[in-house]
Amino acid sequence: MAEVIRAFSWRIHRNMSLSCGDTRDSLKSRKNFLESFRIDYRHLVCAKQAHGSNVKYVGQQEKGSGALDYDSAIPDTDAFITDKPGIPLAVFTADCLPVFLYDPKNPAIGLVHAGWRSTRQEITAKTIEEMIREFKTDPEDLYVDFGPSIRCCCYEVEKKFEEYFPLGLKQRDDKYYLDLVEVNKKQAQEKGVRQERMLDLGLCTSCRGNDFYSFRKEGKDCARLMSVMMLK
Repeated sequence: MAEVIRAFSWRIHRNMSLSCGDTRDSLKSRKNFLESFRIDYRHLVCAKQAHGSNVKYVGQQEKGSGALDYDSAIPDTDAFITDKPGIPLAVFTADCLPVFLYDPKNPAIGLVHAGWRSTRQEITAKTIEEMIREFKTDPEDLYVDFGPSIRCCCYEVEKKFEEYFPLGLKQRDDKYYLDLVEVNKKQAQEKGVRQERMLDLGLCTSCRGNDFYSFRKEGKDCARLMSVMMLK
């Protein structure tokens, strides 16, 4: 079985974004965080995340895109897939859901940035479809992990979200709350991923504001966490 690195930063690791929040020390923060995994921060592959459903295959040519400056990040992309070792994929979040996908049989990985808009566009399902197409992945072999995000305990949305999410919406005291993990889990299951191969750590970025960044709580100047994934 191929080895894989899956990790996400915490508030203690500071801002990881080059486009959100105070970015003055972001490169240093990336370097310090990734050193413990023996990942060269200059090799990161990053996107100009657009809250859409575009999935990008990453090869050696893309290595380092967005690693040192935001302008060189891959445009209009919210999910990456690769079967190439040594290419660290990254997404940046502050309430949105990072989704890690790993195929150990045909060694390949996927990393997804799933906010409500991307989730509505079934980005996790589309990423699995791309892994099937590119790598001949059998969904039953996939491992799927869900990182820190705002959870349905805190993620209040408007009533119109009933039109968008027939599943995953909870009603409490005439208010509506969205469960991003439940919706993305369902997408994975419908593509054939087995329940026992999905792991949710249950970390809420809003509840645990001392540990993570939360756009809902902190506003437009909020910093970002980084989720990273790499085949060794």
